[in-house]
Amino acid sequence: MTDDAEAVTAVQDQDQDNGPDMSGTEMASANMAETLKRRNFYGRRAGKTIKPHQRLWLSEDLESLVPEGIKPEENPDRLPLDLTSVFKDGRPVWLEVGFGGGEHMVHIAAQNPSIGLIGCEPYINGVVMLLGKIRRAQVTNLALYPGDVRDLFDVLPDASIDKAFLNYPDPWHKRRHHGRRFVTQGYLTQLARVLRPGAEFRMATDIPDYVRQALIEVPQAGFTLENHGGTPWSDWISTRYEKKALREGRVPDYLTWRRAG
Repeated sequence: MTDDAEAVTAVQDQDQDNGPDMSGTEMASANMAETLKRRNFYGRRAGKTIKPHQRLWLSEDLESLVPEGIKPEENPDRLPLDLTSVFKDGRPVWLEVGFGGGEHMVHIAAQNPSIGLIGCEPYINGVVMLLGKIRRAQVTNLALYPGDVRDLFDVLPDASIDKAFLNYPDPWHKRRHHGRRFVTQGYLTQLARVLRPGAEFRMATDIPDYVRQALIEVPQAGFTLENHGGTPWSDWISTRYEKKALREGRVPDYLTWRRAG
């Protein structure tokens, strides 16, 4: 049994024995433990075999780029993350959800050295690709979390993020899997919570049905659509996912929302 499961069991036993009431902090911790226990993850964690030089990047570079306090096991009470301890100087912080191979993330960080950029990506092959790009570009204003973005949402303070990116997210084509898409209220309400009022949220996809769902769901979470169509942003860099889509005849759509408030 895991520590989280033991904590939940202890709470249940206490209730059955009519023991002393839990404090608010203890109750919140127990509720979070139960939430983390139930949380499902559906995407891939790994793909092709990681090469020896990539394993070196993981062992030498990854730990220093992952902010302490995001992993549930090191912050079981899910205390808020202090972003000034991540980037030191109180700079604006941007977020990329699912950075893929890291092309866009490194490009944006290099183009905007005065901001801090946090990226989430559970696919370890994408993480090692990003680490290689960071080495080559020598960018220093990046942090990353190699896991579920919901773990990061748990600990990000309200209105702490100044811009967010969602580039070519997993389309989950089957109708019964549409609830797994990022553009559902479970994800979007958390994104809206951590974005400051007026913050920009960008999304790029080549899947028309993903656009259809986004146009319905994203405004419900507190965003106003500013633009969408086939013209990318002026600071855009085409990713390997986009190049694959173009080769296969799919047309990208670039959408921009503004967080209300």
